[in-house]
Amino acid sequence: MDPAGGPRNLLPRPCRVLVLLNPRGGKGKGLQLFRSHVQPLLAQADVVNGLMERPDWETAIRKPLCSLPAGSGNALAASVNHYAGYEQVTNEDLLNNCTLLLCRRRLAPMNLLSLRMESGLRVFSVLSLAWGFIADVDIESEKFRRLGEMRFTVGTLLRLAALRVYRGQLAYLPAERVASKVPASPALDRQDHQGPVDTHLVPLEEPVPAHWTVVPEQDFVLVLALLHSHLGSEMFAAPMGHRAAGAMHLFYVRAGVSRAMLLRLFLAMEKGRHMECDCPYLVYVPVVAFRLEPKDGKGMFAVDGELMVSEAVQGQVHPNYIWMVSEPSSRLEPQPPPPSQQPPHVPPPEDLI
Repeated sequence: MDPAGGPRNLLPRPCRVLVLLNPRGGKGKGLQLFRSHVQPLLAQADVVNGLMERPDWETAIRKPLCSLPAGSGNALAASVNHYAGYEQVTNEDLLNNCTLLLCRRRLAPMNLLSLRMESGLRVFSVLSLAWGFIADVDIESEKFRRLGEMRFTVGTLLRLAALRVYRGQLAYLPAERVASKVPASPALDRQDHQGPVDTHLVPLEEPVPAHWTVVPEQDFVLVLALLHSHLGSEMFAAPMGHRAAGAMHLFYVRAGVSRAMLLRLFLAMEKGRHMECDCPYLVYVPVVAFRLEPKDGKGMFAVDGELMVSEAVQGQVHPNYIWMVSEPSSRLEPQPPPPSQQPPHVPPPEDLI
């Protein structure tokens, strides 16, 4: 296999996959399982990352994207549904609403999260990075995918029964500090020609800039960086509203929270009322960049719901970088990024086809 100049232990991307099925193996459900579990994931895997790895990425990323939900999480579709002013719905109702938006052909710009891992991997996210409890539930509940959205409820209860904590250090650049015109950090080496330049990040082996906020090393239950309003079709995680262009929601829960309080938070999240629980262990701050360094080698990352190894990571939001089918209502009206966060001119999207 020729990995086309990429890492030796990775398949090239994009790549074609030939799937060989044994129709008589086991219970004879090979074809059924492929169509219900494997094929949908292969069809939607890494859309944005695939576009960003093309030689013509600057043109490719202008192609408008549309989220038509057919899975069990559907967080991005639920966020778009919320921005359009629709009531919170699930399943076929959510699919219908998103299809109506597609028929209207309206577009809105969305933020893009650039993630840089300690291993040297760069990943782009359109939704979230989770570590700890949320990542555990997301990944470990895959075995219950046949239950639909109920898989997350089952996964939450199972993880609450065996609650874990994770040692790590967190640092972030608050959005208000960028808005006050604090100078941007020296950009990372510009030898990475794929994708935008991360002007607020420095190499992971260096300390974060002095104007960042550093959370002392401690035990966490979860850390979540979220670009949008919803973490699932029934998880209204960010009721405080759509972040301005170039900012994202950062949540973390410190160790010491009781199982009862954690369950209360997740139950209240369905209606977006978890911030009213006055939990002293829950911290929320809008940020433009962050760094997370796991210290005990435990846990996993979930990036847009996909499993990634737990290692030091840092990320920065790039404002209004992709176009999506969405109603540009007042909830989503793009605000100009702060002066130090101004992106280069982004061309208008290509025709929606």
